[in-house]
Amino acid sequence: MSSEVSPPQGIQNVRGNPLRIAWDLPPSAQPGIQPDNDHTDPECQPDLLSISWNQDFGCFSAGTSNGFRIYNSDPFKETFRRDLKSGGFGIVEMLFQTNILALVGGGSDPQYPPNKVLIWDDHQSRCIGEFSFRSLVRAVKLRKDTIVIVLEHKVYVHNFSDLKLLHQIETLSNPCGLCCLSQNVNTSVLACPGLHMGHVRVEHFGLKVTKFIAVHDSNVACMALTMDGLLLATASMKGTLIRVFNTLDGTRLQEVRRGLDRAEIQSIALSPNVQWLACSSDKGTVHVFRLKVRVASKEDLDNQHSPSGAPSPGTMGRWNSTSSVDALLSPSTDGDNSSSSLSFMRGVLPKYFSSEWSFAQLHLPEVTRYITAFGSHNTVMIIGMDGSFRKCSFDPENGGEMSKEELVWYLKPDKE
Repeated sequence: MSSEVSPPQGIQNVRGNPLRIAWDLPPSAQPGIQPDNDHTDPECQPDLLSISWNQDFGCFSAGTSNGFRIYNSDPFKETFRRDLKSGGFGIVEMLFQTNILALVGGGSDPQYPPNKVLIWDDHQSRCIGEFSFRSLVRAVKLRKDTIVIVLEHKVYVHNFSDLKLLHQIETLSNPCGLCCLSQNVNTSVLACPGLHMGHVRVEHFGLKVTKFIAVHDSNVACMALTMDGLLLATASMKGTLIRVFNTLDGTRLQEVRRGLDRAEIQSIALSPNVQWLACSSDKGTVHVFRLKVRVASKEDLDNQHSPSGAPSPGTMGRWNSTSSVDALLSPSTDGDNSSSSLSFMRGVLPKYFSSEWSFAQLHLPEVTRYITAFGSHNTVMIIGMDGSFRKCSFDPENGGEMSKEELVWYLKPDKE
């Protein structure tokens, strides 16, 4: 692996608080990202190569066969697009709602080789860093202080300010680029496949703790972390169960069931308030589950007079490896259990009867890949590789079929 490092002033300019968007600047004249000013034919629609939510679900990006586009989710609107004369992007990863992007070429006519990562500052209209590898880049993940690049058998962790390599992690074959990062300032957590089938490796960089968790009997197909990295949700290639784990000690806290037949879990999302979990599958369904994991507040812990002095999630960065997590994360006994009416028969019924079924559901056409995210006020947002954006709401008390509130065809606005 080699990298070319440019001065990081562009990153420092946008890392302050609050974050800002600078998409309204003139198109770049940077060699290699040359805008197509003559591209005005509305009938000539590009192919969609990739879609990705940003870290707080406020925006999503779309990589196309001739550039990329950025969309705001609430309210929905196209924020920015860069149409090129030629060249596609297979990965477009945003850094929150800033002008910093990680770009990887893709499609039949890639803008860059698919083994190269470009860190692009659209405010300055220039590249501020490049990484080149001997194999294909499978994914890129960003947080304010970290760049993570995923290859099929390795994960590279770089410091954002100077692009210095911090960690190299060996993984099992990972062709889908599975990897997720926490986003809270006080926690730095990474989850990726381990070296054995069905295992996930969790790195608590701030605590200097590595945890290997056996999450499934078969290969992991999808995973997600909460914003603080305390909870990990995973699905296997079978696609019937989703399990939730404590990332510090590997305890399984909850198990929910998508269905009985095999399916490909295409995305998992955990709500910012840690109350809900959503998943999408190739069956054209989106399921919402109620999380029954109690995350203690500082007041709760103070009231318990925990002898370990375990802090609240917001101060987890000051933990050491000997801190107890029992007071912080535990299965909750509050609320209804979707399988509770059968609990007295668990000793004689098949195992799947003890799994919790979905609280709310949405049925979509089985024509494409969907990626879910949580919006405000009990809403779920869904972007599809068919160029669709949907917003749906669910009843937090009664559940059931979700209500469709909004449908936009973001790639083909004229589509009915």
